[in-house]
Amino acid sequence: MNIPFLDNWLNRHATERGAGLAAALADDPEGVNELFSECEMLRVHARAAGLELDESPASLEALDQLMPRWRRDPEVVPWLGNDAGFYLGTVIIRTKLGSAWQVWPNGQPVIRLASGRELNVVESGVSWAMTGSPELSQAYAEASEG
Repeated sequence: MNIPFLDNWLNRHATERGAGLAAALADDPEGVNELFSECEMLRVHARAAGLELDESPASLEALDQLMPRWRRDPEVVPWLGNDAGFYLGTVIIRTKLGSAWQVWPNGQPVIRLASGRELNVVESGVSWAMTGSPELSQAYAEASEG
């Protein structure tokens, strides 16, 4: 549905949120890293499947092997996907020197690699939760290429 005044309001507030997040990253990048690494819903689902997430590339491979039972609940998928994206970003930051969270003008948090390349890990996580593709380990491997 296209409601012009609502679209304008949403765009304005996304920009404000993005500015707030960008300021938080500048002031306390480690605090933001910790906040993004919580991924509570993803950790609960992984733990229920016997998987403890340790922020390693191997844990991404293990997540890719989980049975996607969450897909039965369309309300859970976007939230779990968001967590998966933040977890993917956390693993990249913890293992790839020079990588960091950045914020696009629309408020979207992304990973900026040392090469300058930016990855929308949240988008990758949501796609993974919805369809299984790209696999989180594959997205990590692509980040490793620079």
